[in-house]
Amino acid sequence: MQTPIRGLRSFCVASKCLSFKHAAAQLFLTPSAVSHQIKQLEEQLGFILFERGTRSIELTRSGKHFYQSIQPIIHQLESTISEFTSSQKNKTITISLPEFFASELFIPRLNEWSDKNPEVNLQLQTIKAGDAAVQTADLSIMLANGKPNASIVHELFPMRYVAACNQELYRKLKIKGHEALKDTPLILHSSRPWSWHKWADHVNVHDFDPKQIIQFDSMYGVTRAAQQGLGIALVPMPITKTWFSEQLLVKLFDEELNTNDRYYLIQHDNMEKNLELTLFSNWIKATFAQ
Repeated sequence: MQTPIRGLRSFCVASKCLSFKHAAAQLFLTPSAVSHQIKQLEEQLGFILFERGTRSIELTRSGKHFYQSIQPIIHQLESTISEFTSSQKNKTITISLPEFFASELFIPRLNEWSDKNPEVNLQLQTIKAGDAAVQTADLSIMLANGKPNASIVHELFPMRYVAACNQELYRKLKIKGHEALKDTPLILHSSRPWSWHKWADHVNVHDFDPKQIIQFDSMYGVTRAAQQGLGIALVPMPITKTWFSEQLLVKLFDEELNTNDRYYLIQHDNMEKNLELTLFSNWIKATFAQ
């Protein structure tokens, strides 16, 4: 019996979602094509796999038994094909990292790696601060207030926060000193809503009573708002150093807030047999660890 593999795969997908329409979407086929493939399979097997209703389908008793027997075989076949194909093509490394780290530090240095390793493809998956790392990534960079619970963790660098604004606002506020905090909007990241109060406690600002606090859910939003003159922002160093070197931001006060916030590189257990992954991990540590 010459049963097409694609018919068996269509059957397995349709058995999971119990819908020819949804199976077609996953297989990039039309519902009629999926229905036709399964009809051919039923004719070859000699029994009905699905009870077809007006708007739904259900596995028959024979269909359930057949699915339980064939699904592990199809899964193993797909895994084998995928493993063999990936070994013949360019390697792909998936890395999960915070979006601000990616834009300010990682991407500007990435050509150093890509120029020397053109045969390795990279897939970057950015996340917002505070979000969990992408579980399917080969490597993860994350910002955490303490060492993450993972198998292999490397500290890259600690974070400290400085009060900054644009040059125009700096010229107006510098002579006021800490009094500027009372009548100027203060900008911060929503994942750290008490950071300004911690900064004020750290530098002994008495009677800290800000006029207005504005929160953003991205550090780019925080730094951009400060650069546009919206107010004074608490921005992280050294990750924003380019904003200062290009004079988009100016440090308003000398005092800095040191925290337990740190960037970490998280590796996974399967790296020993993956040369490209090991080399990429070593490059990250050599480039960004301080």
